[in-house]
Amino acid sequence: MQKVIMPKLGPDMESGIIEKWLKKEGQKIESGEPLLEIMTDKVTMEIEATASGYLKKILCPEGEQVPVTETIAFIGEKNEKFPEEN
Repeated sequence: MQKVIMPKLGPDMESGIIEKWLKKEGQKIESGEPLLEIMTDKVTMEIEATASGYLKKILCPEGEQVPVTETIAFIGEKNEKFPEEN
């Protein structure tokens, strides 16, 4: 299971707002394909998937402000089970 994190897009960026998920849970995605749009205080950017597989779980909904490097979703194999939260 591959974590998707809120990227740090600049030296002063502390958080970003998830503007729009371009894929839904369960959809297939290829590495490099647009996955979501995030808004910083300066710009809105498309963020690409860093792994291929299926969008298994979205942890942060649209409109939520998320600190950089926080896990926002998981990408995994089609039949891979989502790990239980501790």
